[in-house]
Amino acid sequence: MEQPYLHDLSVVLAAPQQCWSRRDGQIVESAIQGVYCADTRVADLVILTALGVTNEAVGTVEPGGGRARYDTVWRTPDLGADPAIVCRRERRLTPDGLRERIVVRSAAPDTRTFPLQLMIRPDSTPMAAVRASVPADDRPSATAQDDGSYTWPFGHHGEACFLAPGAIVTRGDHDLHALWDVVVPARGEASVEWRLVASDPSFPFVHSPGSARESAGTEPLDLLVQTAARDLAALRMTDHDDPTRTFYAAGAPWFLTLFGRDSLLSARLSLSWAPDVALGSLKVLAARQGTTTDVTTGEQPGKIPHEVRGEPLPLYGSGRHAGTEPVVLPPVYYGTIDATCLWVMLLGDLVDAGLAEEELAGLLPHLRAALDWLRDHADSDGDGFLEYVDTGAGLSNQGWKDSGDSIRWADGSLATSPIALCEAQGYAYAAALVGAGLLDRRGETADAAAWRAWAGDLAERFRAQFWVADELGTYPAIALDAAKRPVTGVASNMGHLLGTGILSPGEARVVVDRLMHPTLRSGFGIRTLSTDNKGYWPLGYHVGSIWTHDNGVILAGLLRDGFDAEARVLAAELLRAGGAYDYRLPELYAGYGADETPTPLPFPAACHPQAWAAATTAVIERALRG
Repeated sequence: MEQPYLHDLSVVLAAPQQCWSRRDGQIVESAIQGVYCADTRVADLVILTALGVTNEAVGTVEPGGGRARYDTVWRTPDLGADPAIVCRRERRLTPDGLRERIVVRSAAPDTRTFPLQLMIRPDSTPMAAVRASVPADDRPSATAQDDGSYTWPFGHHGEACFLAPGAIVTRGDHDLHALWDVVVPARGEASVEWRLVASDPSFPFVHSPGSARESAGTEPLDLLVQTAARDLAALRMTDHDDPTRTFYAAGAPWFLTLFGRDSLLSARLSLSWAPDVALGSLKVLAARQGTTTDVTTGEQPGKIPHEVRGEPLPLYGSGRHAGTEPVVLPPVYYGTIDATCLWVMLLGDLVDAGLAEEELAGLLPHLRAALDWLRDHADSDGDGFLEYVDTGAGLSNQGWKDSGDSIRWADGSLATSPIALCEAQGYAYAAALVGAGLLDRRGETADAAAWRAWAGDLAERFRAQFWVADELGTYPAIALDAAKRPVTGVASNMGHLLGTGILSPGEARVVVDRLMHPTLRSGFGIRTLSTDNKGYWPLGYHVGSIWTHDNGVILAGLLRDGFDAEARVLAAELLRAGGAYDYRLPELYAGYGADETPTPLPFPAACHPQAWAAATTAVIERALRG
């Protein structure tokens, strides 16, 4: 599998619609470029040409969210050396598809006419195949309609429609051509527009319109906040039939849908910005909370799902389970060890923020079901810890580091499943205490006391079995393996224990000191894996790269536990990294240190925008501004 690189591409977004192009706006032959609706690419070429001129790109303005602007100059021999003709493509994505306005401006002393041609090629390649660079099936054929538009099917139920008002549109073997004669007056401008409307009624979610959080200013932190707020607004989605179930889609291009862990962490990190999205995230996941036991989907009673799509999702390549046929995830898949606890933790945060009693009452049955899952199903072998089992039918790792090679010993070797992740125990401890507090509010004191005792027992077991030591001192192991041995890799996972309460103040101090050590802290953020691990690689997906949200969770934990000085240091490093990416923090970037490179280097396949990366900006702002 060769996953397409994204770092040098432009994206506009209104989930579940997205458009990926070159930095000049052209969508050319590529593994990833195209216009997408839900989980299908609906056009894979969109090329604009002007006959008789040489087109040179001069700039891209990509503020985040659903808008971008691409400026080019048209060089004509008779107008001298200076750029005299400028073409601007103003691209916008809306919930129903792509709109583009093409503006031609002229400094010429006379009227000019330019034959302007747009070529678009229909497509119907599933997102999973695009991601794996798997060749597409037969290309769809466009059909002319009475109103001059052309339509074609995509996926199983979708339809795309191309409209180019004022153009002569012709159909080629596999593409469509729109031709305008654009008459530009002397020292004036002229414009044309075109649209690509697409919808897939089988996809379970639609875009949720919402305004971005207002922020003024031109300082680096202001710019980071402005971009993140626009990106989160573009990632808002909701159920087809209930606009109150708003959540953040996980990220573009691969994850424009509901993910339990991603959507919950995104809502939790940005709670101060959008409490309505936090509540909507709880509701949309509660509506899909498990009710039965199903080995195929991973469903268990009370369990919060991992991801929800419109149809089954093939997982190609060695990052999951290699084989002649891809593993196929069902449309609603529950392979996650942590989403249920994160759901409870977010509920606790919302209650602390002033959640209305009637809203809490509606969620209490789901809280009880989640606690029942934690007690009855999360510990598959009865050892007192939450663990997941690699069955070969889904994700091999079911924490946030879900690639097949992410859980490593200090010597770089891989741990064997079942795996009990350290952060999952911290989440469980926090969830049990949240549950106890909410049950107390309802007068259910006996159950509340039982959950406090459960949490206390878990903390003692954790303290006895997870703590290990190396030449730098003690630290929590990344996990327990199948033989209940602590997996000794020094990793960022321990940072997720901060703020959960499972650590004593002294233990929290030890964890913070290890996180801030140069083997983990790069100068641009905290790496996923220590540089002294034999498996470390700065461009490894989960084994040396720097993940924005990973740092965001750590940052939030630092603030919760009172490590304000360290929080400011880490937040400043993340802000510094954001400046290298036009103030849009990507999903992840390379783990090279500030002593190796003046600016962080990209991880070429990183998604952007990514909800939990954008949401991390809210915590950065809090750390730096209070």
